Amino acid sequence: MNKKQVHNQLILALEATYQGAVKAAERAYNTATNNENVAENKYDTLALEASYLAQGQAQRVAECAQDLIAFQQLNISAASLKLSVCLGALVLLHDLDDNEKYVFYGPSAGGLKVQFAEKDIVVVTPGSPLGAAIKDRSVGDEISLFIGNKVIEYEIAEIY
Repeated sequence: MNKKQVHNQLILALEATYQGAVKAAERAYNTATNNENVAENKYDTLALEASYLAQGQAQRVAECAQDLIAFQQLNISAASLKLSVCLGALVLLHDLDDNEKYVFYGPSAGGLKVQFAEKDIVVVTPGSPLGAAIKDRSVGDEISLFIGNKVIEYEIAEIY
C-alpha cells in the first residue's frame, strides 16, 4: 500500500470538501443579503434565518480549511520511521474473522473515507475510540473497543 498516494488522495478529498463548503457559504451569503429577503413584518424571519445559515456555512469553511492545512502539513515520512502508530500512519487492522480494515491516523477530518487500490480507507483521529485504542501500538498488538454494549477486537497487522 502506497501511503504517499493515500495521503494525496485524502488531500484531494479534503480540497473537494473545502470547495463545496465555499460554494455553499457563497449561496447562503447571497440569500442572506438579497434585497428580496428583507423582512416585511416582525414575523418574517427569512433574512434572519438565512444569516444564521450563512454564519454556519462560514464556520464550516473555516473548519474545512483547518483540516486541509493539517493534512498538507502532516509529515508522513516521519511516521514511517516509527514502529508504532502515530499521526500520519496508515494502519491495517484484522478483526477476529480476518476481515481487513485500513485506517489513516490523521490529525483531523475523522470519518473521511477514500478508496485506494479498491480498498476503503477511513481517517481516524486521536480523539476517536479507535484512534485512542491504536495510538502508540505496534504490529501484532491486539486492541478491544467497547462500542455501546458490543466489544470489537482487532489486531494491528501492518503499519505503513
